[in-house]
Amino acid sequence: MTIPTHKTALVLGATGLIGNLLTHRLVDSPVYSNVKVLVRKSLSWQHPRLQEVQFDFDHPNGLLTQVDDIFCCLGTTMKKARSKEAFQKVDYKYPLDIARLGLANGAQQFAIVTAMGADTESSFFYNRVKGEIERDLTALNYPSLLIFQPSLLLGDRASSGRGESRFGERIAEGAMRLFSSLIPAKYKGIEAAKVANAMLTTAQQGLTGKHVFKSDALQAY
Repeated sequence: MTIPTHKTALVLGATGLIGNLLTHRLVDSPVYSNVKVLVRKSLSWQHPRLQEVQFDFDHPNGLLTQVDDIFCCLGTTMKKARSKEAFQKVDYKYPLDIARLGLANGAQQFAIVTAMGADTESSFFYNRVKGEIERDLTALNYPSLLIFQPSLLLGDRASSGRGESRFGERIAEGAMRLFSSLIPAKYKGIEAAKVANAMLTTAQQGLTGKHVFKSDALQAY
């Protein structure tokens, strides 16, 4: 299958750990001639193919015209969100709103990072919300839906330009690296760069329908 070039990509969460890495890869890809990022504040870097779109996620509008592939790397923590409602808004409502708007404006592919353990029936709120967004994105019937379920993400969040520090994650990452040889493959921490690589690679394969990529499979990218 011949993969179209000169496509337009849209990135949600471009200042996050995965989103930052992915955006750099997208602007360097020959497949995408235009990479739009939805932002509230300007990024700390620029590129000729990069277009910042000032966007109010609480009042989404029709700015998503002429977008082919949407990459959603949005995500927060309960500590940062401070409430279940605020967490659900970032990890569920915003992605679903943009997915609907994108589909209505001709987007053909939606790729999203959720989490290992995403399950609508989970007793854990975090996993349940991730399962709910997967379920409701599936119901939209995108021509191509790519879901990435990483384990604990490894990488330098400061390099994304946000200077964000998550103490609990740093402790878990240290333990994960120390006992890596004892941890089953599907539970091992994964470098954020591998998730970004997987998102870019699979988005260029012309896949149709729904595809879920587990954390152990992402280690190969």
